[in-house]
Amino acid sequence: MTASDRVGAASERTRDAENVLKRLGYSRVVPAQREKMTEPSFWVQESGVPRRTFPVYVPGARGEVDAGIDRWVEVARGTRQTRRAIFVVPNDVVAEQAWARLSRAPGSTIDHEVSILVVPSEARADPPPHFHLRSVPPKEVLRLATGIVVGLFRRAQSSDGASPVDFEEMLVHLRGRFGIDVQHSLGVQSDEDALFLLYQLALRDSYAPGDPGANLHLLVLKPTGPAARLPWFAA
Repeated sequence: MTASDRVGAASERTRDAENVLKRLGYSRVVPAQREKMTEPSFWVQESGVPRRTFPVYVPGARGEVDAGIDRWVEVARGTRQTRRAIFVVPNDVVAEQAWARLSRAPGSTIDHEVSILVVPSEARADPPPHFHLRSVPPKEVLRLATGIVVGLFRRAQSSDGASPVDFEEMLVHLRGRFGIDVQHSLGVQSDEDALFLLYQLALRDSYAPGDPGANLHLLVLKPTGPAARLPWFAA
């Protein structure tokens, strides 16, 4: 393959990735100079959220996926700021390998908002382009679920009940915002079983077993009173 062929193939993959992200609600943007990190292929902005920009890394060849991740991890490791990234891969097998590589790096990929986007080389591939969800330990799912539910309760309180708490919405955020394969992570086959297992995990996850006041997943709804502290899973 000549140099021009390689450049042309890389440009085509970049265009494919850009078109897929556009369909998923991301628009291409020109980042501020201070945002540049490790020479991404291009930058995108999440629809409706001007400050949420993501560098997109499109490898020219399969081996470049690992190299791009390694370069990104090296930069992210040296800062405490949240770093975002979208890595484009050709199939789910490479996506699994990419997640495994990221999981071996210090720090949490959740803290850094990393996503793996599968863009097949064939136009009519099955499955179609998609974000590859990843599996995490059950305690990681519980930690995120608790934070999401606290936010849902606070939203409901500030709206005087106009925005009711819906645990299904929590699952939507776990998948869409954090890229978690909830069912696979918890070893279940339905959302109902996932919610029940999260209930069991939250029930037992306490610094002082048997002391409901020490449970890590209680919501402080009011300063005092019998309903001042309520487990989110019992709400």
